[in-house]
Amino acid sequence: MESLIPLMIITSYIYVASLNFVYNTLGMVSEDIKEFVKSIPNNVTIVAATKYVGTEDMLILLNNGINNFGENRVDAFITKHEILKEYKNIKWHFIGHLQRNKAKSVINLIDCLHSLDSLELAKKIDELRSTPLDTFIEVSINLEENKNGVPYYEAEQFIQQIMNYKNIHLVGLMMMAYKDSRNPYDEFIKLKQLRDQLENKLNIKLPYLSMGMSDDYLDAIKAGATHVRLGRILFK
Repeated sequence: MESLIPLMIITSYIYVASLNFVYNTLGMVSEDIKEFVKSIPNNVTIVAATKYVGTEDMLILLNNGINNFGENRVDAFITKHEILKEYKNIKWHFIGHLQRNKAKSVINLIDCLHSLDSLELAKKIDELRSTPLDTFIEVSINLEENKNGVPYYEAEQFIQQIMNYKNIHLVGLMMMAYKDSRNPYDEFIKLKQLRDQLENKLNIKLPYLSMGMSDDYLDAIKAGATHVRLGRILFK
């Protein structure tokens, strides 16, 4: 097992290096990035979804006012975090599904988790984390098969079960709309309504809503999003 660790690190570096080559060759970051950032309301945080983005393009984003980066894959996150560790103003978000057996590798490196979806993962985080972690509960509003998330009708019970975990700081709810949805606003507003109900019923504060991606972020902002997870729209 020990002999595999250096190989994993080398593979990850090759992966990120290849991304840097491809995206720099294509000139990935949009020429209009400054204007785009200005178009987003001040109370909304852009979380750049950097799954397919190399570290050099991430630095371009950083120089244009985007310092919240969201990763989906543990191996790529670890490598990018190591390469960019000197940039202390970066805030690292994990926005993909986090498997319990991989949590140990990242849980004390990230600033925010957007995808808490099980009691088992909550328990693992509480055991491993050294300080309280800002955490969104991923909610399944549409109850899609083969998608992660706590069913919306179980959200109240789920929160009650994890409220005493000292290393989980609940900050809000996260969701994804149907792919190619015709009415994403209607889906997003359901999450906001659920958040409001939970706050009132449980007497808690859930100030943030992580919802909206490149195709539907405007609907998400209209419905009350505080965090939008944007990928393609930031690039050419």
